[in-house]
Amino acid sequence: MAGRPVRAVIDAGWLTLRLFTPDDIPWVYEVSCDPVVRHFVGVPSPYLPEHAAFFVETLAIGGWRDGRRLEFLAADAGTGERLGRVGLGLREDGTAEIGYWVDPRARGREVATQAVVAACRWAFAARPLELIEWRAEVGNTASRRVAEKAGFTIEGTLRSRLVHRGVRVNAWVGSLLRDEVGAPASGGQG
Repeated sequence: MAGRPVRAVIDAGWLTLRLFTPDDIPWVYEVSCDPVVRHFVGVPSPYLPEHAAFFVETLAIGGWRDGRRLEFLAADAGTGERLGRVGLGLREDGTAEIGYWVDPRARGREVATQAVVAACRWAFAARPLELIEWRAEVGNTASRRVAEKAGFTIEGTLRSRLVHRGVRVNAWVGSLLRDEVGAPASGGQG
């Protein structure tokens, strides 16, 4: 995929998943300053406008070019309003790790769940992926609910697996196989 233009847009019902553009930098900055995002997402502190520019230009746009990340902005299909983001970090072993966040003004509208389901369906169809992994800091119950609704099986708790602001924290981990997308998971461990 490196070097080729990318035109991935995913129709997800009332949502559209589209690629980031430089015009999204101010919005990424605003959302990344939200206390909930800052609490659970490993964004720099203090978060500066140049961090948002790096995320959009180098990670989101550049990740598509070099084939290591697939980042989507979730927008309202009717209005174009920016609502959230979902991204997949690709690994060489046929797996990926998913991450997502939602603009605080769009929380409670199932944005993350629908975006995760659509991105996972698309990724399994477009890429030779066998498994998508989800991880979140223990206590991030909103992220866990999204993962479960999207069909991820929660496999357990990893001790001191994430580093958050220089401190090791426990992480929940889950996985999704190709044929499980959108099916609420049954069982699992916590």
